Amino acid sequence: MKVRRLGVFGGTFDPIHSGHLVAAVSVQSELQLDYLIFVPTGNSWHKDPSPEASAQDRLAMVDLAIANHEGFTASSVDIERAGPTYTIDTLTDLQLQWEHDQPDTEALWFFVTGADALVDVPNWRDPSGILERARLVGVSRPGHLAPPADLLQGAFTLVEVATPDVASRQIRERVRTGQSIAELVPSAVAEYIERHRLYRDSGQGTA
Repeated sequence: MKVRRLGVFGGTFDPIHSGHLVAAVSVQSELQLDYLIFVPTGNSWHKDPSPEASAQDRLAMVDLAIANHEGFTASSVDIERAGPTYTIDTLTDLQLQWEHDQPDTEALWFFVTGADALVDVPNWRDPSGILERARLVGVSRPGHLAPPADLLQGAFTLVEVATPDVASRQIRERVRTGQSIAELVPSAVAEYIERHRLYRDSGQGTA
């Protein structure tokens, strides 16, 4: 039976930016992933306030950002599901989908997140179930590795990536104040933001 290595990269992506993409390329190479699935969150259980851009806009921007990256794909499972977004539900839905679409192909799953988030894994919904379904991958800048939770001993991988110093909040603020975001997001994403007049109103949004 064929075996595929599949990564899941969840995030608000409000909007997706160059830091996300640099991290994704590095993780794909480091872990030799056949596919890396970008999954925009619906209503994240631990983030308040809600994303500024709609789920459909955030998914559209992800699709534009990854269009030319081989092995990158996007999924709408979290924005189609009602209620808060939990990692265990994301993995469960994606794995059921894979088993239905690829019954003859076995998959090894990896869930990609920021290394600092690994500390909080015991507070996630059903952490044991998550670890049964996927190996956790923590992404960190060089020299900024956060100590993982005891629960994760032997069940995680850390990947150091020299990502650009950029955050979605910074991009939204630059749009609001009329500054260029050309170096911070793919050109297709910048054009989408301009065309749909995203992030023009006031409000803090999410990081």
